[in-house]
Amino acid sequence: MTPPRPPGRPAFVSRGSLARMLPWLWLPLWAAAALAAIFQHGPMPMYSTRTLSVAWEMWLHHSVLVPYLNGLPYSDKPPLLLWLIQAGWAVAGVNDVWPRLLEVLLGAIQLVLAWRLARSLFPQDVRIAHATAWILLAFTYGFLFGLQVMYEVLLADCVLAALLCLAPAAHGKAPRFGGYMLALGLGLLTKGPVMLLHAGVPWLLGPLWSERARRERRSWYCRGGLSCLAACALLLAWALSAAWVGGKAYQRMLLVHQTAGRVVDAFAHAHPFWWYLPVLPVLAFPFTLWPRLWSALLRWRVPLEPGARLLLAWLVPVLLGFSAISGKQAYYLLPEFACMAMLMAFTLVRATAAGAANSRWLSPWPLALLLAATGSGLIALEALVAHHVLSDPIYATMASHSLPFGVLYLLLALVLALPRRGELYRVAGVGLAATVAANGLFSLTLWPAYDFAPVSRLVAEAQRENRPVACLDSNDGQYTFLGRLTRPIEQLHGVQALQQWSDRHADGLVIVYPKRLSQADHAQAVYIQPFRGISLAVWPARSLAKALPQEDL
Repeated sequence: MTPPRPPGRPAFVSRGSLARMLPWLWLPLWAAAALAAIFQHGPMPMYSTRTLSVAWEMWLHHSVLVPYLNGLPYSDKPPLLLWLIQAGWAVAGVNDVWPRLLEVLLGAIQLVLAWRLARSLFPQDVRIAHATAWILLAFTYGFLFGLQVMYEVLLADCVLAALLCLAPAAHGKAPRFGGYMLALGLGLLTKGPVMLLHAGVPWLLGPLWSERARRERRSWYCRGGLSCLAACALLLAWALSAAWVGGKAYQRMLLVHQTAGRVVDAFAHAHPFWWYLPVLPVLAFPFTLWPRLWSALLRWRVPLEPGARLLLAWLVPVLLGFSAISGKQAYYLLPEFACMAMLMAFTLVRATAAGAANSRWLSPWPLALLLAATGSGLIALEALVAHHVLSDPIYATMASHSLPFGVLYLLLALVLALPRRGELYRVAGVGLAATVAANGLFSLTLWPAYDFAPVSRLVAEAQRENRPVACLDSNDGQYTFLGRLTRPIEQLHGVQALQQWSDRHADGLVIVYPKRLSQADHAQAVYIQPFRGISLAVWPARSLAKALPQEDL
């Protein structure tokens, strides 16, 4: 018989709730939401389209070791994810369904591994593991970016698997260094040496969180060091083989330029040291708008349990490491989302056990207010556009479908506002539903501006007619997979290069991204669509060469 709840105890995880009776409810719920969201629109440029194009060009070149992009060896990433994509293609043929199903599968594995790691670190309270899974599935940024066909979710799986092999040492048991070596090697083959920052530093800091590591330092560092060396040997075996096949330019890019360029002086995504500080609340949304979590964080006490110390030995060095390097992106922290979820879950459960106050001001009312305001704005959007209060074309596009989504957001706000048990499950469920709804509204209204399938088909048709195609300035492989192109699109830099190319290819087509277009431009271009606040246009090469000096492109 379940004992009565102590007076004043927060009811964010109720022992009699549906989530308690069905402890794995979070897995089918997340899978259903992910499957619904990932097929609402096509591959997103530039993230998904680039990865798919690299896999497609490897397929075209029958290349097992060397990835390709735009006809040249591609040195940015190792090939494990690309191998998994091609394994599915070998069974079912080339398609964009398998890569999406693969991302959903990898995301489900991430949830299961996070749950299992929380159970291993905090075996005395299963609620921490359940809360971890519910928090992790509801991170808005993590959910949306996890649907991109990219490397971070697979990397997160490898990081979690590696730390799961170290986790027994938090409670004095023997770590599984064989499994640690394998997970570390797979992570290195997923995204390169950055895996050592994600999963190698917690091993180096073992004495800070593991009594066994303190007691058996020589064994800990010798066995762990051998595991790291064996994992690096696996990456080196691929890199040397690929460099031998790819040629000297590829060798230089693969073995020197990628890591050194990102660490010392980024050739992409350069940001200041403090850049991640304002980003973290965004990454933790919607839980940043739950006062109970902040109240629980203020009640932290030391000394911390070994499991919590491992989580801090994981998260803090990664934050400092990525802050120190020049190249930064928010999605670099995706493998740490499970760590953030575990720390939140641990904090909430410990605050509950300590008898934290159960004030109504600790309920998720800020999130409810945001959802209510969003819903009201969506309901009023059509009228605001009609009365010219909002003049941006984006609002006019969204207004065509905004009403039902506005009503949905108001209902979600009501779910949070009602005084009921199971706050955590309501915050997580509402956050997940709101994210899927936002993705649906985007798909119904704004997605056509991001859809490169029509222009990719146009390019494919031109190539079948033996018409050369070039791109002015920006070409990240966004057309290659969508058009199943068999020849690379030539990349041009500057007006002079365009003039020379148009002289050699009188019947050629050129893809450009103009900031604005005139009526004359619309008459001369063979294809135009909006894209991220500017436009995408395909011009006959000679017409563009004549018009370009007079146009501000």
